[in-house]
Amino acid sequence: MRFCRARLVTGILLVFVLAAAGVPASAQDMRFFRIGTGDTGGTYYPIGGLIANAISAPPGSRPCELGGACGVKGLVAVAVATHGSVSNIRDLQNGRLEAAFLQSDVAFWGYSGTGIFNGQPPAPELRVIAYLYPETVHLVVRRDSGISGIPDLKGKKVSLNEIASGTLADARLVLGAFGLTERDITPFYLRPSVAGAKLAAGEIDAFFFVGGAPVEAIAALAETTAIALVPIAGATAERALTRYSFFSFDEIPAGTYPGVGATATMSVGAMLVTSAAQSEELIFDITAALWNANTRKQLDRVHTKGRLIRAENALKGLAIPLHPGAERYYRKAGLLAQ
Repeated sequence: MRFCRARLVTGILLVFVLAAAGVPASAQDMRFFRIGTGDTGGTYYPIGGLIANAISAPPGSRPCELGGACGVKGLVAVAVATHGSVSNIRDLQNGRLEAAFLQSDVAFWGYSGTGIFNGQPPAPELRVIAYLYPETVHLVVRRDSGISGIPDLKGKKVSLNEIASGTLADARLVLGAFGLTERDITPFYLRPSVAGAKLAAGEIDAFFFVGGAPVEAIAALAETTAIALVPIAGATAERALTRYSFFSFDEIPAGTYPGVGATATMSVGAMLVTSAAQSEELIFDITAALWNANTRKQLDRVHTKGRLIRAENALKGLAIPLHPGAERYYRKAGLLAQ
């Protein structure tokens, strides 16, 4: 697991700065809270860093009402780069993370021990803090590849993203809906930035990535390489949506990536998830900080998908239970019936 070193170092340096200023920063009044995200080239990572900043209020911070941090008093949240949703569930289970970003489908499978977790111990301790935004299935190719649909991937070199990622799980489902498996392609298991470099060099023909558009790694690739996005649509895609209710039809608007037109595809939900082991009071305070008006300004300013993270959507399509602290906040805010 790759930690977001800059944020972690910032938190550690803060302790020394506060100590030098004569402000106590003891273990009693400061808590670290690790949020598992995904690869640094995806969308989880920058959004996770934004949320980590928003819910933090380290010891000695200026009060929110005076223009300071509006997070949880004494909390230092840290965004952690990981392999994605599947590994995040494992790290929540074993206590290496306090919260994580999860795809809604992967969260349900992990919670219930079904789907890609069939035959493995379930994770019934998973609890939702909030639904965040839709994550779009990207299938990226070079514009001159001749690949215009999923069936054209047969016999091609295709990256399905890293092992233990949500993208890999969804890519397998998409391929399966069109009658393909990993035996019908030459599969690679690469993070998006590496897959993009290999696509540009002609070493692979296509790669999947599930993330909120625009995905940083794909945007960077489009600046130097003429790419196209393969549509996932038609009657076969509609049957997949009927079979897998966590998928929704989506569209990547024209211009999201340089030179790429509007593309019909599918999406799943991204959720912020924690463990039932986390205290009700802490998660109540974190949920309140997430939906603070100052956080709203940061979400709107920093990332396109941040504008879709809204309190009125926080309870959308939840496949696993709410954490009691989050539930208490939503009742108090009038978003859940008393």
